[in-house]
Formats: sequence, C-alpha cells, structure tokens
Amino acid sequence: MHINKHFDAGNIEVLSADSAANIRLKIRMDEGGRHGQWFFFQLCDARSETCTITLENAGDMSYPEGFVDYRVATSADLEHWHRIETHFDGQQLSWQCTPASDAVYFAYFAPYSFERHQQMIGRALGTSGVSAEVLCVTPDGHPLTLLTIGEPADHKKACWVIARQHPGETMAEWWVEGFLRRLTDPEDAVARALLDHAVVYLVPNMNPDGSVRGHLRVNAHAINLNRAWKEPDQITSPEVFFTRQRMHETGVDFFLDVHGDEALPYNFIAGAEGVPRWIEAMDQELQNFKQRLMDITPAFQVEYGYELTPAGTADLRKATDYVAEAFGCLSMTLEMPFKDAANQPMPEIGWSPGRSKRLGSACLDAMWQTLER
Repeated sequence: MHINKHFDAGNIEVLSADSAANIRLKIRMDEGGRHGQWFFFQLCDARSETCTITLENAGDMSYPEGFVDYRVATSADLEHWHRIETHFDGQQLSWQCTPASDAVYFAYFAPYSFERHQQMIGRALGTSGVSAEVLCVTPDGHPLTLLTIGEPADHKKACWVIARQHPGETMAEWWVEGFLRRLTDPEDAVARALLDHAVVYLVPNMNPDGSVRGHLRVNAHAINLNRAWKEPDQITSPEVFFTRQRMHETGVDFFLDVHGDEALPYNFIAGAEGVPRWIEAMDQELQNFKQRLMDITPAFQVEYGYELTPAGTADLRKATDYVAEAFGCLSMTLEMPFKDAANQPMPEIGWSPGRSKRLGSACLDAMWQTLER
C-alpha cells in the first residue's frame, strides 16, 4: 500500500500507512505556514481492502467549519468524481472506503490541473476572435495568461473576469471552463450578442504557482492575492500587479471575481457595498444582477451569503472592493461551495465540476442581460 502526492497540486503528509485499517495522514500547510486546508493524494495497492483514512490535523486548518457536513471527493480516473461519507469530530477528518481499483484519488474538491488549464487556453485560441497575452511570468516560472475574447472598439464595454486567486478553490476554474466554452461557441446567440456590446478580458487562473504547489490560499511568496490589490508588489505579488496594470489600460465596466467558500453550502454573490464611492445606483445594479442570475438558474440564491460591509469600511486590498472604488463599475465576488449546495443537494457528487461549469454558462446570460440594460 502506498500514498502518493508528487504530482500537480498534490498535498499530504504520511504519518502512518502500515495498516489499511489505520492510515494516518496530515495536511501540509501552504508556503508561510499561515494557511492550509487543501489536500489531494493517491492511494495505491489497496484494491478490495477496507481502508480507514484519517487526516489528523483537520481541526487546525484555516476553516475547520468547512469540514462540518463535508463529504470527501474521490475518483479512480481523475475525470469522474463522487463523494463518500466523511466524519469530522472537530479535530480529525476521517472516512472509510474499499477501493475497486489499484489506484484511487482523494481530494478536498476535484482538482483542476495546470495541464488542463493550458489545454483550455489552447482550445479557446482555436476559435475566432480570441487572443492571449502573458501578463507576467510568476515566481515559479508559470505564465499568467490573459485571454481577450472579442474585438475591442470604442463603443464596447470592458468586462473583466478573474478566477482562482485562491488556488485551492478549484471550482472557480471549472466555472471558467463552462463560461469560456459557451462564450467561444459561434452558434450561441447569447455569446454573440454579448460580444457585440463588450470585450471580455479573462484570467482563468490568477495563482498558477499556488495551484501547482497544492496551496489553499497563497502564491509562491506566501501572499494572499486577494489582499494585495491596494498596493501590489511587483516581486511578491506580480500576479495582481500586472493584472491591475492591464485593467487600468483597458478600463473596467464590469468585474467578476470567481471563488469558492469552505463553510457556506450555497452559491452566492458578495458586492462592494462598503466602498467609499458606493451609491444607490451601484446597489441597484448589484441587486438586479443577482436577481437575473437567480431567475436564470435555481443553483443560485440570495438568502445566504456574507454579512454586508458597513458603509465606508471596505477592504480595498480585495479585488472586488478595489475595482468598484477605482472604476465605479458593477464589481462582484461569486462564491461556490466546497460542500454540496444545500438548496439543491446532490449527495452523490456534491457541488461538482459539472455543476460549476453549468453555473459558469448560466452567468453568461446574466452578463448579457446586464449589458443590454
């Protein structure tokens, strides 16, 4: 029996794996030691054995409440993921399984590999009206890629979408895959209409270094990118520095930052209500977008989400707040669950790659309706 982690986004430490009935593991913390929660590993040579797996330090992670009512994701082929019964006692996260194959994977959420990221970019570039540029090379040497979909023109709005500032929130890039596939479909009437009015600037993965390293929240320099927007550093947070620079070159009329939330079992949107320049018209735009998305898909809801930030107390280190204040546009954070969606539960798969992609596709309708108005 073997535990493997030496692959893209792998994260685990083996404490004991002498007995299938008592496999003891530990989640490795992100660079800097302040954050941790993401795990992803492979169990080999345990076919037909009843395995009990325990993550001993789950209660010490960044969001231990994220493990309450959580079910671990598992797959034999890295394509088809399902959830299995999982127990959390406040400190240890454990589950039992009997592998039907010689190798099986377990993860906090279905991973999105850097190879798949590159393939998605390649597919997009194979369609008309799509171009790519490398905003910077990250500290670990990965390209930070910006896709431009549509032909810029004076009358067109600049719509910016970024995803996966927090690398462990892989549902964000699954969302991008669904969003981008529909946006680049020449037979999709909504996509064509949207691109008549707008250019979409898309960064599919803001944090490739953290993604490959198997981090939950930070980049190679232990920086939480979603706390770097007010004063990004060209050395320690180049991902934000160069993205923000490009945004100021194009202007921003619409902004969406795609994330995942560890604790809340819902899809929801957080706005920028606390920024100093917030006015009633901005609030109305935000409420209208949320209502449109809720009308389009029952996967989205508005009852549960974050508490509103009091007026004038926004954290301009966050992307959504910075963009709203700098550009005065509709600026939002979309959150998806690591758990199941409580308003539409599917226990066998929980919130999943496929459901994330479908929400990405649905958001295209809400964007188009917003731009039309």
